[in-house]
Amino acid sequence: MTLSGAEGTVTPRRRATYHGHGGIPRRQQIPETMPPFQFVDRHSVSPFLRGGAVAIGNFDGVHRGHQAVLEAALAVARQRGLPAVGVTFEPHPRDVFRPEHPVFRLTPAPVKARLVEAIGLDGLVSIPFSAAFAAQSPEEFVERVLVDELDIRHVVVGWNFHFGQGRHGTPQKLRELGERHGFSVDVIAPFETEDGYTVSSSEVRDRLAEGVLAEAAGLLGWHWFFEGTVVDGDKRGRTIGFPTANIRLPSQVRLCEGVYAVFAEIDGVRHAGVASWGRRPTFDNGAPVFETFVFDFSGDLYGKTITVMPIAYLRPELKFDGVAALIEQMNHDAEEGRALLAAFDGFTPLDRALWRS
Repeated sequence: MTLSGAEGTVTPRRRATYHGHGGIPRRQQIPETMPPFQFVDRHSVSPFLRGGAVAIGNFDGVHRGHQAVLEAALAVARQRGLPAVGVTFEPHPRDVFRPEHPVFRLTPAPVKARLVEAIGLDGLVSIPFSAAFAAQSPEEFVERVLVDELDIRHVVVGWNFHFGQGRHGTPQKLRELGERHGFSVDVIAPFETEDGYTVSSSEVRDRLAEGVLAEAAGLLGWHWFFEGTVVDGDKRGRTIGFPTANIRLPSQVRLCEGVYAVFAEIDGVRHAGVASWGRRPTFDNGAPVFETFVFDFSGDLYGKTITVMPIAYLRPELKFDGVAALIEQMNHDAEEGRALLAAFDGFTPLDRALWRS
């Protein structure tokens, strides 16, 4: 299975107005003839993205804390008539330094770009991350990337941003270098939810691993989703009245195994459904597969890339004494999922900006 978030270009989306923490409309002070959103690497930066206000960070999850950083850069850009640009790093630094423990990526690169675009920035620059890149001094990073390649006017980072060899670059160091090179710096404090939780990507991963999707969405400011290509399965579902679209997720995904009520976007149209993420203990107890039964849908999905948004965790994966008991439970799951999704009204402004329908 090839996740579309693994590499490549972001899927073009219409630009919806998004009012985030800063309440900044997408098209405020921006001419209608502006170029489309650009997702590029550091060596393909167009003149349009140079000379801007930039937000720097890994931004895995683009959670509410990340959004505060991105929106701060966007606000300065609109006030000063500059392009608003995100700067991020791929692959995730932990995958470089601890490859034996790959991180559960909440937002693979194109999904990250899709979120950054929805927030309202004009582009996202992806910097290839490697041990050699990490070994350069803070001064080298600023001079080569921020000054020479991006020609920045302003930069926004989070309070815990570190850069350069040995992580010696700090927000204070960035301010000092900004004074030397002629750009201003804003540092954003830790972001806390209304309940007093400090938002982090690790906290989001923990909520997904526990199956607490509403809490994960509260930290993210949007409902977590993934994009994947439908692959051949054993076709057992169609024989029992529940044909499924099967997606194999990366091995490091820590989503709680079980049954979910989901929305699935297929060819730009959102559908309701239920899905099972797990090993099918009633049958083969094999490798995990995310199997989605889309309500009231017919059509061939093999090879098609779809988007799946789990909304609610219904129950853990169970082993049944025969197919009849499994079908009875699946009918109950489908009934519960239909009712829950029909009544769902929890889409956030960022959800609405992200989804086509």
